[in-house]
Amino acid sequence: MTLPQPVPSLVIRYNYLWADEAADGKIEGGKVRPSAVIVAATDDQGDVTVFAAPITHTPPTDPSFGIEIPVATRKRLGLDQEPCWVMTTELNKFAWPGPDLRPVSGTDGGQWAYGLLPGSFYEKIRAAILGHQRNGTGRIVRPS
Repeated sequence: MTLPQPVPSLVIRYNYLWADEAADGKIEGGKVRPSAVIVAATDDQGDVTVFAAPITHTPPTDPSFGIEIPVATRKRLGLDQEPCWVMTTELNKFAWPGPDLRPVSGTDGGQWAYGLLPGSFYEKIRAAILGHQRNGTGRIVRPS
């Protein structure tokens, strides 16, 4: 199966590098996890840059730092049924597809994405991320 186009709201499986890991000098994330494509931009040469937000089972320390994914959406995407959140305070910026993209578990390498988040839910995430970027509480990590 070919790689999907990286469109906003696409949930991918990605080796996410947290900002605190990057601050500790790490160049690769410690865990492959679902992540939501927030922005995908193509330059004049056709190169695609993606900004992705991590999805985690760990509740945010402040409710404004993450948005819980509804049960029905988790089920439709094939995520496990434990509560999980899209974190809105940090993003990874990388060239698509990049070496940290991974096939979805249990698909024999044939599936590269879980699916799309609902439009209204994606817009809620996007608005929260933009708010954090505007007020200085958002971080962008560029994995090496």
